[in-house]
Amino acid sequence: MLEQIFILLIALVVLVWSADKFVFGASSLARNLGISPMIVGLTIVAMGSSAPEMMVATTASLQGNPDTAIGNAIGSNITNIALVLGITALLQPLTVSSQTIKREIPLILAVTALGYWLLIDNHFSFIEGVILMTGFAIYIIALLVITLQKTKGKPSDDPLIIAAEQDVPAAVDMKLSLLWLTVGIILLPLSSSFLVDSSIFIAKAFGISDLVIGLTIIAIGTSLPELAASVMSIIKKEDDLALGNIIGSNIFNILAVLPIAGLIAPGDIDPLAASRDAPYMLGVTLLLLILCFSRRRGAFRITRAKGALLLLSFVAYQVLLFSHL
Repeated sequence: MLEQIFILLIALVVLVWSADKFVFGASSLARNLGISPMIVGLTIVAMGSSAPEMMVATTASLQGNPDTAIGNAIGSNITNIALVLGITALLQPLTVSSQTIKREIPLILAVTALGYWLLIDNHFSFIEGVILMTGFAIYIIALLVITLQKTKGKPSDDPLIIAAEQDVPAAVDMKLSLLWLTVGIILLPLSSSFLVDSSIFIAKAFGISDLVIGLTIIAIGTSLPELAASVMSIIKKEDDLALGNIIGSNIFNILAVLPIAGLIAPGDIDPLAASRDAPYMLGVTLLLLILCFSRRRGAFRITRAKGALLLLSFVAYQVLLFSHL
C-alpha cells in the first residue's frame, strides 16, 4: 500500500510537471512559427492547465474506468471553485473588471447545466461526447473571433487578455521547443497511466469506488496547477487572471475532459455521479455566479468572507462524499 501511495504522489508530480513542459514547448513552437502571443495565451496556455485532467480521463477510459474520468472532470470543477478560488480569495480578496470574465461566468453555468443534463439518465453515450466536443470547438473559435474583432490588430485593454498575453513564455530555440514538447508528449500519458493504476489500487483496497477516487485524490491533484496559477496571479496583482484561469479550466473540463469518457468508453455510469456529484457541481457554479454579482464600481468583488463560504462548501462536499462510503 505504501508503495502504491508513493507511486501515486510521484506520478502526480510528474504529470503536473510534464504538462507545464508540454505547454512551454508548444507555446514556444507556436511563437517561433509566428503565431501571436494573444492567440497562444487564449488557446495553448489556457488549455494547458486542463492537460492533466485530459490525460487522466483518456487513460482511465482506455482502461475501462469511465467513472474515474467522469469523477475527475466533476471533482476538478468543484475543487477549482470551492477549494482553489476559496483559498485564493482568503489570501487576497479579488476585484475583477474583465469583460471577458463577465461574459464567461454565465457561460460556465450554462455549460455546467448541459453537462449535468447529459448525465442525468445515468448513461453517457458517444453522441453526447461528440456534442460536448463540438461545443468545445465552437467555444474556442468564438473566443478567438470575438477577441480578434475587438482588438482589430490593436493591443487589448481587457485585463484578462493582457495578462494572458504576458503569461505566454518567451520563445526559445526551435530545437529546445521541440525537445520540451516531446518530453511532455512522452511523460504525460506515462505518468497518467501510473496515476490511474495506483489510484484504482488504493480505491479498491479501501473499498472506495472509481468515481470517488476521481472526485477526490485525482481531482485535487490535477487542480494543483490552477491553485499555483491563481496564487501567482494575486502575487502579481492580476486578479482577473486568477479568476479567469478557474473559469477557463472549468469550461474546458466540461467541454473537453468530460466527453472523453463518452467517446472512448460510452455506457452506463455510476448513478451517484448524476444524483449527487453533478448537481453539487451545478450548485457550486451557481454560488460562484451569485457571489460575483456583488459589484463595486462595475467590478466583480470576491471578498475573504465569500472565499470562506466557498471553502466551507468544499469541506461540506467531502463530508457528503465520505458519509456515503
